[in-house]
Amino acid sequence: MESKELYRHLLGINEPWTVERVDLDMTQGRVDVYVGHTKGVRFACPECRQEHPVYDHSAERVWRHLDSCQFMTYLHASPPRVSCSEHGVRQARLPWADEGSRFTHLFEALAVNVLLAANIERAAGLLRISWDQAWHLMERAVLRGRAAKGDALPKQIGVDEKAIAKGHQYMTLVCDLDRATVEYVGEGRREESLAAYFKAFGTERCAGIEAISLDMWPAFINACRENVLEADDKMVFDRFHIMRHIVEAVDKVRKQEHKALMNEGNNTLVNSKYLWLTNPSNMTDLAKARFKELQSSELATGRAWALKEVLRELWNYTSAAWALKFWKRWYFWATHSRLQPMIDAAKLIARHLPNVLTYFKHRITNAVAEGLNSKIATVQKRACGFRNRDHFKIAIYFHCGGLDLYPAQVTHGKVR
Repeated sequence: MESKELYRHLLGINEPWTVERVDLDMTQGRVDVYVGHTKGVRFACPECRQEHPVYDHSAERVWRHLDSCQFMTYLHASPPRVSCSEHGVRQARLPWADEGSRFTHLFEALAVNVLLAANIERAAGLLRISWDQAWHLMERAVLRGRAAKGDALPKQIGVDEKAIAKGHQYMTLVCDLDRATVEYVGEGRREESLAAYFKAFGTERCAGIEAISLDMWPAFINACRENVLEADDKMVFDRFHIMRHIVEAVDKVRKQEHKALMNEGNNTLVNSKYLWLTNPSNMTDLAKARFKELQSSELATGRAWALKEVLRELWNYTSAAWALKFWKRWYFWATHSRLQPMIDAAKLIARHLPNVLTYFKHRITNAVAEGLNSKIATVQKRACGFRNRDHFKIAIYFHCGGLDLYPAQVTHGKVR
């Protein structure tokens, strides 16, 4: 098989396209493949798909293709243009690359696989392209994937924030709780940060949202109420965020008691912070022994810890009615504990209780959003941070958006 026929098969091109010439440059380590088409063939207008004879050709363009035995391979062609009575002179679509791309479909598919496994700098090195080229391949993949996905609105969403830098800089994340994907990344954590997501769909479509898991951040609550019909029946304040307030209250009690004990020369609570915050089932035998000793010491911190552990049972009830009865008992205990941090935390939850109890209607949490938040942190760390926030957003969608990132013409490494 001669080289032209070989490369026709390697490139996956068929009539009317032909390989006219193949040049090998050993010193540069590259192969240049020149592609043309048979004379007299008609091409479709890319707008209306009506076929027309060739009007003229654009200037020669070059696309990077998959390497040939470690030789960088480039495809050359002068794209044909047609003159459409409705749309004017248009360039015909090419079967090996998308409009505006400098890479073939197969190379873009390879790049997606490499970028999923490595950071941009490492991927660029493996692919033997520049950092900017690797970045734009990632960006193209995200734009392609989001366009293919369309504007579907999830039924159940989770809203969370992501700290992206020091100085209280955040992004707002909206996740599809059913698919475990990031649907939206907004600037900051203001009301408009979340409202922009809802407004993109409109009030009528947002009425179709069935449940929203979020924390008790007022800006997010207001955005939901302003943009989602019957939002108060759909919002569920996440159990893990609620317990975080209780855990912080326990630690405040510990700090206060530790300070008082140290003033008396008592070091009972020295180095005990994580014993009160860790699940006993995850403790080492040595830690369990010391924690058992602390529990028998009649400490205020021990009473706060007991309140924390008992509250976990709230979400084990089968109905909101039974959970409410449990809550009333727990609330009385907490507010009569004479532990001010626990009293404050109990009152905070009480102010938001209706949307704590909506859990028993929707049975959702922000565990998916928290998991995606951790994945995003890994992406951020692997890239050593993103100075450009738009770049960071693209990386989030690329790794966490659940998108079909590959060119439509490529399936399992083959051109359709």
